Amino acid sequence: MARLRLQSFQQVPITSGLLALNVVIWLGQISPVGYLFTNQMFFAPLFAPFEPWRMLTAGFVHDWTGPFHILLNSYAIWIFGRILEPLLGPVRFLVMYLTAIIGGSVAVMWLSDPQVPVVGASGALFGLMGAYFIVVRSTGGNSTQIFTLIAINFGLGFFVSGISWEGHLGGLVTGLAIAGIYSQTRQRDKRVQQIFGVLLVWGVLYGLTMLKISSWM
Repeated sequence: MARLRLQSFQQVPITSGLLALNVVIWLGQISPVGYLFTNQMFFAPLFAPFEPWRMLTAGFVHDWTGPFHILLNSYAIWIFGRILEPLLGPVRFLVMYLTAIIGGSVAVMWLSDPQVPVVGASGALFGLMGAYFIVVRSTGGNSTQIFTLIAINFGLGFFVSGISWEGHLGGLVTGLAIAGIYSQTRQRDKRVQQIFGVLLVWGVLYGLTMLKISSWM
């Protein structure tokens, strides 16, 4: 049994590494020097012009008052990561995961109070759910279940306080975009188009970020 579990982690090294990193950082957050983690890594839109790395690092810190937030996100990321990482490959999976975090932060910049901080890997999770939806659709499967799951989880953001539906939306849209590019450029001779498509998404996110920042100046 232990060997089977070890093999499962080895088959998805990026997913396993990301989850391990999340746990290590969360343990740092609840330690006596937790402020060094949380205060330096959370994201609030007004930090974007001066500390833009927070748009990414916010996806690796969670609610430090209890384990529910990180446990829920970790479990869901593990479920989808075990499916998507072998299909996409480690590099493409990591690119999609990180880009979804940034996409969530961009949506937070545009749609939420610029002074309110956000934390959590939920943007990345919604990116993975969006990617799984594309995979199911592109392979001719029944996408009703994953669509329903996305709709329910997204809807919770409007009824449960403390949930950033803006970050969920940004992660979802970004995950759909990256997975859509992957699905249309699966052939080896379309590798250049795939890289260009991903760079285009990054360019759009950068442009939206700079446009929002310029509106504050």
